[in-house]
Amino acid sequence: MIMVRAIVRPEKSDDILAALMDAGFPAVTKYSVAGRGKQRGIRVGDITYDEIPKTVLLCVVNSEDKDFLISTLMQAARTGEKGAFGDGKVFVSEVNEVHTISSGAMEGGDTISQEETAS
Repeated sequence: MIMVRAIVRPEKSDDILAALMDAGFPAVTKYSVAGRGKQRGIRVGDITYDEIPKTVLLCVVNSEDKDFLISTLMQAARTGEKGAFGDGKVFVSEVNEVHTISSGAMEGGDTISQEETAS
């Protein structure tokens, strides 16, 4: 199993969520954050905005679905055909175990059912 975390433009999050749903990835956690990347914020006149609003989307999927999920996410998150500065980042990490609180069930290895991700 893998966890994909994407930091994206807030105005793109609805498009990304719809694309992920259409691609068969309904289980997503979404939260609002603020931060900055390499650009160190945005300067407008004399004012520097160093905390830019972003949205983090988090998905846990089977490893074999990783490339399709990332491709779907990146296509929906990209601004224009070539993308634009500030479109975001995608981080991928392994998940060793999943514990379902309601049932107490634990999964490990490389299998996770869609029912488990929706819990």
